[in-house]
Amino acid sequence: MEVRYVRRPTFRDIPTQCHYFLEGIRLVRSEYLRTNGYFLPPPTASKACWGSYQSLIGKFFVGFDIQTSCSYHPEWISKGCKNITSKAEFKSLIPESKLRAVKLYCNQSLENTSACELCTKTLLGLGDSYLHGPERANVSDCTEYPFMYAAAVVNKFGPTDATTAKCLFSLDFSLRASNMKLHTIVLSGAIMGSLGGIFGACSTVWFLWIRRMKSIREKTNSAKDETGLILGLGSISGSTNLFKFKYEDIKKATMNFSRENLIGKGGYGNVYKGILPDGSHVAFKRSKNCSAAGDATFSYEVEVIASVRHVNLVSLRGYCTAAVPLEGHQRIIVCDFMPNGSLYDHLFGSEIKKLSWPIQQKIANGTARGLAYLHYGAQPAIIHRDIKASNILLDEAFEPKLADFGLAKFNAEGMTHLSTGVAGTLGYVAPEYALYGKLTEGIDVYSFGVVLLELLSGKKALETNEGKAYLLTDWAWSLVQRGRALDVIEEGMPELGSCQMMEQYVLIAVLCAHPVLHARPTMEQAVKILETDSANWSVFRLF
Repeated sequence: MEVRYVRRPTFRDIPTQCHYFLEGIRLVRSEYLRTNGYFLPPPTASKACWGSYQSLIGKFFVGFDIQTSCSYHPEWISKGCKNITSKAEFKSLIPESKLRAVKLYCNQSLENTSACELCTKTLLGLGDSYLHGPERANVSDCTEYPFMYAAAVVNKFGPTDATTAKCLFSLDFSLRASNMKLHTIVLSGAIMGSLGGIFGACSTVWFLWIRRMKSIREKTNSAKDETGLILGLGSISGSTNLFKFKYEDIKKATMNFSRENLIGKGGYGNVYKGILPDGSHVAFKRSKNCSAAGDATFSYEVEVIASVRHVNLVSLRGYCTAAVPLEGHQRIIVCDFMPNGSLYDHLFGSEIKKLSWPIQQKIANGTARGLAYLHYGAQPAIIHRDIKASNILLDEAFEPKLADFGLAKFNAEGMTHLSTGVAGTLGYVAPEYALYGKLTEGIDVYSFGVVLLELLSGKKALETNEGKAYLLTDWAWSLVQRGRALDVIEEGMPELGSCQMMEQYVLIAVLCAHPVLHARPTMEQAVKILETDSANWSVFRLF
């Protein structure tokens, strides 16, 4: 058997490489599940499988070692989630009604963004509700099992279909390269004999993936779509398929960055709304005081945003870098426009109209799901570091979208470390991070707790009066400790929930914002509590 491949592509950083290698393993497992009915190869074949997999990758990425670079151990290739090895065992853990929901939303072409989001949202719910356990995701893949099952068993096109792989595994090999020089390597009979079907799947999948990487690099600055936007990434990693916008087109879309189109300001620069030639509304985040030396950091931000996809995360449309005479160096990120602005606008804006409790509850739960995905769904995990009301954007249905990943950090699974540069906003920053620079997922949990308290109370995270600063968390904790949790709730909130529900939301908010790191729940635990019937809540008993 032959495997055809192209000249090896390059990546800008190790996290991007690891993301693709690990997602590739999951896609291979899904194909194995489709053809053999099992999520994992037999333990007796794991060593040979891993050796061949590493060897195949080495053909394209000389000197790259997945084990040391990505903290992935060879034996994990045969380790599963909660001892689930087969399709039948997986189905036995999931209620029939939930499996029907997966079939309803995932057994179709997932090319459309809304179809993909509905499918992935359903699958994330399965992992949170029925596969939750103490295992970490990079070992057991509990979070990814529903995705592998949907691609292999439910979706009629299968895991190696371009749109299925793009939606469920963040692998996009739908493009076709032109004038590719194909080389051939012959796999030894010994390797093929030991791995059987799984390595055949592996070779096929990785050929498609490598070809996709090649096509992106060769199409940079050469392929144009109907609206004049340039496909390709330039210095941006080939891990995503993004539009590179022309600076002139952005000026036209924003009416030359007019004040009428200005919708936000920050330390990084301004945000403008605009309309593309196809009629779609987008937002342009324009950095200020730019220099070419900062393009590496900008590329990192673009890669972070583009590497994750979830219904509660802002979607990236593209980017722009340009040296403009008399205007200086330009760096612009293009995202979907959120017609309802930010949560901050609704809580503390000049024209405040109080949000009803059902809408606030939707915002709280969606924000929690988005954070849980960053921590446990993204590989490697991502710590946002700047969760606050102004970074939670609201679409036309008030579905929250986490924005501003400029401060985000990739985090090796299961590791904590000290950060030399503390980021974030006063009032939202966890004590251990502000004092010692200790960087864990727990700092996002703390910030989420503060945002939830802002939602419930209508008060800002940090208030100043006569030169003194007052923290919302201190005020809320003092009320809870005196048995007056309901006093945290803002007076006059429309369509208020039951007393029991409102009290429990206050309790989970102060628990997330606990000053002690190890007393806080994880975001997965927080989501599970928030989405459980309030009559069954017992917050402090769970932790």
